[in-house]
Amino acid sequence: MYQPEYMQVAINEARTGIRNGDGGPFGAAIVKDGKIIASGHNCVLKNHDSTCHGEIDAIRKAEQSLKTHDLSGCEIYTTGEPCPMCLAAILWANIKKIYYGCNLEDNEKIGFRDVKFEEIMKDRSLLSADFLEEQGRDLCLELFEEYDRLDKALY
Repeated sequence: MYQPEYMQVAINEARTGIRNGDGGPFGAAIVKDGKIIASGHNCVLKNHDSTCHGEIDAIRKAEQSLKTHDLSGCEIYTTGEPCPMCLAAILWANIKKIYYGCNLEDNEKIGFRDVKFEEIMKDRSLLSADFLEEQGRDLCLELFEEYDRLDKALY
């Protein structure tokens, strides 16, 4: 169930980030069993890392804190509706619920390209063949087959 105090933690993270010049107004808090596990904010500018969105920062911190790559049972509170990259990261982390403040259109109004990327992710044919091109599949299939033969943990 939504708890406004957790969204306030995400907002506070975002404010810290924008006041420090770290990146955009995106903060996130990850909660498990009623306890904040980690929080983070956008550090794209600070870290020179285009992937360091608020949700990604919080996921990285939560996984380190819990010493796992599986955040099953966790919820994430985020100031903006997750972009396609962050949504995928949340899914990969097995987070069970997302609570977000502003939507993709709100993000767009302040200069972020989430809507554009959302459209591309719905239809990869919108990407040019010069950008996304399959090559070396046979060699890579050999690698995948080698991996498949290993005794390993899947994630």
